[in-house]
Amino acid sequence: MSSAQARRYQLRIVREIPVRIQVSGTALAAGVSRRTKSRWLAPFRSLIPRTVLTLVLVLAAVTTLATAQETNGPRGLDRCEIVPQAGHQVSLQIDGVEKIRWHYGDQYPRPFFFPFNGPSGTSLTRMGHPGAPNHDHHQSVWFAHNKVNGLDFWANGTGTQIRQKMWYAYEDGDAEAIMASASGWYDTDGKEVMEQQIVAALIPLPDNEHALEVQITMRPPENVATVELEKTNFGFFAVRVAKTLSAHFGGGTLTNSEGQVDEQNIFGKQARWMDYSGPVGAGQGSDRKTVTEGITYFDHPKNPRYPTYWHVREDGWMGASFGMHEGMTLTTDEPLTLRYLLHAHSGAYDHGKAEVVQSAFAARLGFEVIKGTRKHRQFEVRRVSE
Repeated sequence: MSSAQARRYQLRIVREIPVRIQVSGTALAAGVSRRTKSRWLAPFRSLIPRTVLTLVLVLAAVTTLATAQETNGPRGLDRCEIVPQAGHQVSLQIDGVEKIRWHYGDQYPRPFFFPFNGPSGTSLTRMGHPGAPNHDHHQSVWFAHNKVNGLDFWANGTGTQIRQKMWYAYEDGDAEAIMASASGWYDTDGKEVMEQQIVAALIPLPDNEHALEVQITMRPPENVATVELEKTNFGFFAVRVAKTLSAHFGGGTLTNSEGQVDEQNIFGKQARWMDYSGPVGAGQGSDRKTVTEGITYFDHPKNPRYPTYWHVREDGWMGASFGMHEGMTLTTDEPLTLRYLLHAHSGAYDHGKAEVVQSAFAARLGFEVIKGTRKHRQFEVRRVSE
């Protein structure tokens, strides 16, 4: 992607911010605070001409007012929605179309996201390895770790389990939909050894693309002093791509942010992001065709040990390897928070587009879960303030 194309892509991100409330003179007169201006313009400052900045500020003011106020009267449909389903599942949707689904039933060793659909509507991930039944723990997009207090939370059949304890909040909106939950990591006797807070946001992007932004916080559970995260290649956030996307089983290509290609050149190296792109089948019957799509997996610049080391394989999986070279001790006062983003994109890997998405991700603030301040809400999840 050329610099001109990157500028157009970034401008499209701004233009596609929906405005779904009546704009009154009073609302606009309220203006935009310096804090709001800084938060909205950080990813765009170097790319947007001065003549466009006023439009961006107006959109920021309107969107801020729309999301900050909740009335008892009727309201329009939100573009992005979190829709709970039967069977301990949650559908994440844009314009009524499911993009991602969250599964958290106790019948599974751990929660996971599946499908993770691309712009064509075909899942870019799969459940399990195409040729190795001992890798059935590769459940699309999932959270796990190989060594927590000496326990294996990575493989199946170890007697450990990760279970969602509760959901905190589901927040719909035009710019993003956010869900927050708490999971417990339990040993073979059912004792909780670690607590994990998960916040996931579905974000619409131009060209029918989207991103899943996740924030995970690990800490000791109540009445436990410490948690030992040991050195391991495996954990915390992993992706098993669709068979056709893999370099070995399909026609896919692994590429990192530094321009290196293929497992032998990427495994164990540091990079700002990782991409797996290749052919997928779109449509059904006589309408079925082959299109090129992919997933770009971003590490956040404020994560500890950034840029992360990567554990990647030609057979079709990639994971940020936080503990590849050293472990970490967690305490109540010193938990571990990590932020990642998965971008479902059309076409082959595009370094310029990835730079734009990474810039926007780096500029966004993280999440916090708070006690409810609005009517009929026990908890709320929101972007933190500066």
